[in-house]
Order: sequence, then C-alpha cells, then structure tokens
Amino acid sequence: MIEIDNKILSDVAAGFTIPAKPDILQALQDELNHEPELYRVADIIAADVATSAAVLKIINSPYYGLARTISDIRQAVMFLGLENITSLVTGYLLKQAYDQSKCSLPLNRFWDNANDIANVSCIIAQHLKSPLPPENLHLIGLFHDAGTPAMAIRFEGYTHLLQEHRENDSNPLIHKEEKKYKTNHAVVGYYLATSWNLPKQICQIILQHHSNDFFNASNDNFERSCFACLRLAENLVHVARHFRPEPQWHAIEQRVLDTLQLDEDDFQDLKEDVEEYLISSH
Repeated sequence: MIEIDNKILSDVAAGFTIPAKPDILQALQDELNHEPELYRVADIIAADVATSAAVLKIINSPYYGLARTISDIRQAVMFLGLENITSLVTGYLLKQAYDQSKCSLPLNRFWDNANDIANVSCIIAQHLKSPLPPENLHLIGLFHDAGTPAMAIRFEGYTHLLQEHRENDSNPLIHKEEKKYKTNHAVVGYYLATSWNLPKQICQIILQHHSNDFFNASNDNFERSCFACLRLAENLVHVARHFRPEPQWHAIEQRVLDTLQLDEDDFQDLKEDVEEYLISSH
C-alpha cells in the first residue's frame, strides 16, 4: 500500500505542472453540493460551447445506442442524470487539461487507452449481481493513470522509461518510477484527483490502483468492488492489445472474480461483450 502524507503532496504541488480544476467543473460541483436543478446544470454546460458540443457528440455515439439524436443539452442532462452528466463532463475536461506541445507522451493514444478501460469498466458493471454506479467506474478508468502525462512533462526521458517497461513489464511501473524519480504516477494522479475534488473513495483507488494488497487493506466493500472492476478492465484491455495477461494479474485474479461474484460462465459472457466492444470501437 502507498502511504501518503502532506509532505509528499506538497512536493508534487511544487514540482509538477498539475492542471488546475476548470471553472466549469467548479460551477457544476457547487451546484451539486446544494439543491441541484437540472436546468441550472444544463445552463452551466451550455455556456461552454466546446464542452456542450463534446457532451452531445459522446451521448449520440454508438456506445449509448440511442434511438434518436439528442441535440439539446437539457435533453442530455435529463437523459443521463446529474451524476452521469458531471462524470462525462469531468472526463472530457481531463482530456483537454494537458497540452500536447508540452508533453512527450502521445496524448491521443494515451486517452484512447484510458477511454477503453473506462468503457470496459462500465461493461463489467452490466454483468454484476450487485450494481456499481457506472459514472464512478468511468471516472476511475479515466483518472487512474492521469498522473502519467504530468510525469512525462516533468521528467525528460520519462517516455523512454515507459518504453522500457513495455518491453519488460515483469516489475510494476511504479517501482521503476520510485527508483528513478522518487515518486510515481499514482501519487501524482491522486493529487490531481483530490485537487479536482473527486469523491474520496475514487481518489483512494487512484492512489492504490497498482497495489495487490488493496483487498486486505480496505474494509470498504464499495472501494474493493470498484478496485476489482478497474483491475479486471485493465487486464481485459491489456489482453486485447498484447495477447497476454498483465504480469500482476495472476496474483489477484481470484480475489477480483470473487469480489465481483463472477463465476466462469459469467466471466466468459463478459469477455465476449468486451471483445465485441473493443473490435467495434477501433
């Protein structure tokens, strides 16, 4: 388990270029923290032309499978609900937060992978006996590695470390990062998530998403289930891309399946749905 304290967070704040929380997200969070009204949420989103266009594009994509096109933000808010629309907007804003000209990491490819993990997490949720909020899973999928671009901006040669890791991933990436940089992308991602005021449970999963001890360390069933969902989604996407499981997968596989209450038949049905999504989306 990663231990975090104020000194670690202050070091991240001082040493990294962390995207500030966008004004539109602050306005949405302020609205949700009081007595939110659908029309006020819609007006906040509609006031930002780029964000509202992105929301409509996403909601009308094949992923949502709507029978008719939604062309108005108020319709989108009514269809998705307050939590879902805020999650969708937050994810869009995250993708816009990093400047490619300052980052040696190819951001389009990075966000494509994060988006696949986020969407596969939501597909997994559809197969569970105990429901998990898809908007939470989607945020975790998008944010779990969001510290990686900040690492690439901060450290010259960081992309070489990523390439070396892709060629030899037997040792977890965060261990290699700690050895070379005295910090890691999970800590940086945790700082970003907390500064954007994401729910505390989501922030904790982002911080611990490489920890195989999380199932024992957390006594929160919701946290453990979301963590299991993320690790399963990561592995399914990894298998689709590299034709082999993640190196750490076998150490946690049974705990993941037990936590999500997936038997062998459930797991096979799930894999078929994930494979169909990954083929159709690329």
